[in-house]
Amino acid sequence: MIDGIDHYWIWIALGLLLAVLELLVPGVYLIWLAVAALVTGALAFVLPFGWPLEIVSFVSLSLIAVYSARRYLNDKPIVSSDPLLNQRGGRMVGETALVVQPIESGSGRVRLGDSEWIARGPDTPAGQRVRISGNDGAILLVEPIPLIAETKAQDTDGTPAEG
Repeated sequence: MIDGIDHYWIWIALGLLLAVLELLVPGVYLIWLAVAALVTGALAFVLPFGWPLEIVSFVSLSLIAVYSARRYLNDKPIVSSDPLLNQRGGRMVGETALVVQPIESGSGRVRLGDSEWIARGPDTPAGQRVRISGNDGAILLVEPIPLIAETKAQDTDGTPAEG
């Protein structure tokens, strides 16, 4: 006992504090320490074996919990239903944008929705539509969209039609 407080209450309070902190900080790490603290508190309640063994128990249980969870999550990763949720550029791939500043020497600006983006791609005059093919950070990679007249002018084998 420390000043009238049983050891197990300290471990349980530490476990609950770590569980609350897990809710406040990003990542999934403190929950395993919280589990180890709560289990140590339960062991201290059932088998009062003193601070040194309780600390060894907490460290051992923490290591076991962290490495077990890490191995489990590596074997069975959590699959997102929307993997591009926080990748705005990745979500734009396939969209059509309007060139507002000509793409010259590989760089220009395009409008997508109500935003303008820096774009890289082949030289394209302002007013043309382009398809977003990827992104490099906040820079959109674009490619020209073939006009319907150009696609109709091709033969069935893919070669351009004669004059």
